[in-house]
Amino acid sequence: MTTHQTSQLHEFLKIRRSVLARNMTEPGPTASQIHDLIEIAARVPDHGKLAPWRFIVFEDDARQIAGQGIADIHQENTPDATDDDLQLERNRLMRAPLVIGVVASPKDHPKIPDWEQHLSAGAACQNMLTAAQSMGFAAQWLTEWIAYDSKVAALLGLTEKEKMAGFVYIGTAIEPPKERARPELTDILSYWSSQ
Repeated sequence: MTTHQTSQLHEFLKIRRSVLARNMTEPGPTASQIHDLIEIAARVPDHGKLAPWRFIVFEDDARQIAGQGIADIHQENTPDATDDDLQLERNRLMRAPLVIGVVASPKDHPKIPDWEQHLSAGAACQNMLTAAQSMGFAAQWLTEWIAYDSKVAALLGLTEKEKMAGFVYIGTAIEPPKERARPELTDILSYWSSQ
């Protein structure tokens, strides 16, 4: 990587910003771009080369079909849900042209704990966000209740040991994202000393 490329990457990372899923529209990534996104998402630290993650692509009608399943589960969980509530759940995956679910899929290993493997899945989410934005797309990593519900996990085909690391929504921004407040470095940084 040249000094110029390093500088460009550095500046890009300094201004990286998620775009709200509700502020996305068509077009989304092509099949070739989706392949690239998954390939880049998988280039993360992975102690033991376990590949402790996998990806579920929701595009086109699959978003609507999965959304109906999510709405049915919400109605089962919340019998007094209103029609508006159920419509919101049906449309949850429709907010962006593409949604990629990142599944933390830890492997049994005597020296590599599940926690470390879950961190690798989180890194895959971040790599995907960065890759999508470097391609010129808007992206947002969300969990929401659907990432933690066991019935949704079953609907999406997760095993008992797997968990949703999140859903990455990808599309084209309707408007540029606004900057948000960031923590002061003095509040989050310390230098360890033995004294």
